Amino acid sequence: MPDHMRIYAIGDVHGRLDLLSALQAAIDEDMAAHPGPDCVEVYLGDYVDRGPQSSGVLDALMARRESRKAVCLSGNHEAVMLESLMSQESFSRWLRMGGLETVFSYIRPTAGGDEARMWNEWRSAVPAEHISFLRQLSSHFVCGDYLFVHAGLRPGIPLEEQSRDDMMWIRREFLDCADWFGHCVVHGHTPMKDPEVLGNRINIDTGAYATGCLTCLVLEGADRFLIAT
Repeated sequence: MPDHMRIYAIGDVHGRLDLLSALQAAIDEDMAAHPGPDCVEVYLGDYVDRGPQSSGVLDALMARRESRKAVCLSGNHEAVMLESLMSQESFSRWLRMGGLETVFSYIRPTAGGDEARMWNEWRSAVPAEHISFLRQLSSHFVCGDYLFVHAGLRPGIPLEEQSRDDMMWIRREFLDCADWFGHCVVHGHTPMKDPEVLGNRINIDTGAYATGCLTCLVLEGADRFLIAT
């Protein structure tokens, strides 16, 4: 990392506001215990779906940006949520990939299963601030020898030619590649029991919504260590 700079990179939250709050408190404690560097928090995407408090997670991230330097990247679940605001067909697909929990973080569950009515009620309940936040999410962030992205990069493609879709969705082609990508890539998207630290990439998605373990990678100088719930 550049001199006098520290990064806190946070993995996939997936609606677990309780874990996000606990991890942010741990970050605050670490910053207080080790003052000095310019600190930046980098959130790797997938804030919504599967867990119970997606709406609250978005509120918390927006509030965090008011008091901390924070970079929020887009995950594939944020992209699908945005698509679902515009298309009932996308909404139907989204419900099957964890979106139902997000819907119920905005509106109360209703009996009868009328999907069209649910879609319209949910769209009316999503604050304009949430939509603006989702639309402004970055695809990636570079600092020092590290590149931060939700899913990964397509091998053999220069960074400036990488597609936003690949950065949010790619899996096997990236995970199976041992090549150097020009930076050490810090990513989430593919849940693992433990953080995966390899020569060319570091995966910090530890399946928080199911495991209760939300992971943060701390980078300063040539040092790196982990904080986790």
